[in-house]
Amino acid sequence: MDWISSLLLATVRLAIPLLLISLAELYGQRAGMVNIGLEGLASIGALVGFLTCYITGSNWLGLLCGALAGLLVNMIYAVSTVTLCADHTVYGMAINIFAPALASFIYRVVFGTGSDLKQITTMPSIAIPGLKDIPVIGPLLFDQSPMVYLTFVLVVFTAVFFRRTRAGLSYKAVGEHPKAAATLGINVIGVKYIACSICGALAGIGGAYLTTCYSSTYTDGIVAGRGFIALAAQAMGGGECLGGMLSSLVFGFAQALGIKFSAVGLDSNLASPIPYAVTIIGLVIFSLVRRSRAKKLHSAAALK
Repeated sequence: MDWISSLLLATVRLAIPLLLISLAELYGQRAGMVNIGLEGLASIGALVGFLTCYITGSNWLGLLCGALAGLLVNMIYAVSTVTLCADHTVYGMAINIFAPALASFIYRVVFGTGSDLKQITTMPSIAIPGLKDIPVIGPLLFDQSPMVYLTFVLVVFTAVFFRRTRAGLSYKAVGEHPKAAATLGINVIGVKYIACSICGALAGIGGAYLTTCYSSTYTDGIVAGRGFIALAAQAMGGGECLGGMLSSLVFGFAQALGIKFSAVGLDSNLASPIPYAVTIIGLVIFSLVRRSRAKKLHSAAALK
């Protein structure tokens, strides 16, 4: 039972950065911005969050600076794609190449190439009295880092924003029908820049979470493909908050399972690919289901 509880606890903690980064992509996609540079944005957020926390001792300031770093780097993508009308995929990949290299360079400039591994104190958990004593669910949901609570609150806020508010509907209109949105007086360019700012900030927080709340150090490659997995989670979630959250939890479970298998002696060469194998399998299933639905819709339309 303890093994299962620790597995589920690790699942939630590992799902949080995926959920934050998938929300970053959601805010971008709803404004018509397909940003595949999430891996790079999370990498620079992880480094800046760690450095800030190392220097100031504040986890919250680390998260804030990680968000700012992701936002600023994503402005390269924003200017290139929104103002200069460049290809989204090309500049997303450019961010994935540039940002991790910049993070690695800054780390070596600050600490040197031969220095020992630096560590910080991660953000402590906050237990909610009464609720934390519920068997299994209590420690899983109510004895977590504050960022876990805030992330789930953000999911609810995002769902309400896009479904129930006028500003959210205008935001979606920019991504779905930009010309029609412009005729209604909506500032399409402004909304796209706002989308890029939110996307960069959330991806940066997702990376900073890894170094200030989950791990106590920064190493090259600490994001470890989570930006790409978050893209898959968003795709499998069908562009919805709840779907993205469930997909993130599935991928978080796969990562936690890989770690647990390694801990009990399974060869790391077999355990490490588990999250990526689950990602591929999940995308294949998603594609097959989507194709089946498309065929049914096509058949129904043909009968009319």
